[in-house]
Amino acid sequence: MSALRQATAPVALVTAVALPPGRRRKRVPIVLALGLLLVLGWVVVAVFWPQLAPQDPQLQHPAHRLAAPGGANLLGTDQFGRDTFSRVLAGARPVLRIAPVATLLAVVAGTAIGLLAGTYGRWVDGVIMRVLDAVLVFPSIIASVLFVALLGHSAAVLVLVIGISFVPIVARSVRAATLVERAKPYVDAARLRGEPGWSLMLREILPNVARTVLVEATSRLGDAVFAVATLAFLGLGQEPGSPDWGTSVSDNRAWLPTAPWTVLAPALAIASLVVGVALVADDLRARFEAA
Repeated sequence: MSALRQATAPVALVTAVALPPGRRRKRVPIVLALGLLLVLGWVVVAVFWPQLAPQDPQLQHPAHRLAAPGGANLLGTDQFGRDTFSRVLAGARPVLRIAPVATLLAVVAGTAIGLLAGTYGRWVDGVIMRVLDAVLVFPSIIASVLFVALLGHSAAVLVLVIGISFVPIVARSVRAATLVERAKPYVDAARLRGEPGWSLMLREILPNVARTVLVEATSRLGDAVFAVATLAFLGLGQEPGSPDWGTSVSDNRAWLPTAPWTVLAPALAIASLVVGVALVADDLRARFEAA
């Protein structure tokens, strides 16, 4: 029996040394690297697509419409003979011009509202939460369609509509984190020093909910990319016929059975960017939860 214990003890010791809890997170940077590679890759494309695109994305070649991938057209052509590869590259710019700004709007407004509700509590919290609940009840996609249809298809309108639709989500997350921080001793100590409410929010609580804000920002960025593509698919993008990914999917969906590349190429572009942002968000969340 003692021999068995002596034999198994080194194995247990080696296992404990070889697999400490901290080392399980060594696979996380791979996820982060993949996510950043996808996101930064599309950012580079959005900036330099005029130099990268082999053809004018709006140039039509009726004689070569719906040409299969190959030759001068790496990803084939669409129903108007436009180069699909060039249109996918050009489509990155409108998405990455609108989605980050809309996300910034949502995060700034949502963080301010969440901090206000969580710090002051009582009737302030009650009023804010009732308003947010009322906004969340109304489907965001329907509200977005209505506002874009009324106000126009400009980039500013899309930023405003998408950003506002995400404000309640960010505000609720920041409020929850604020309530946790508000109950901690350092906030009580600040109150005893006579610090006003705005000082509690900005100097004491905000730095300690920054991780929640960062995770929300990355998560909402992926949602904003999908929202931009969805509105474009519904015909509410910036311009009809533009190389926007959602517009390209919508314009060519009738040709999916016979020319699938016209739909799959922009659809995969949307998916890769959304997945990249999601990987970064998940990695950040895992790191912060383990800290």
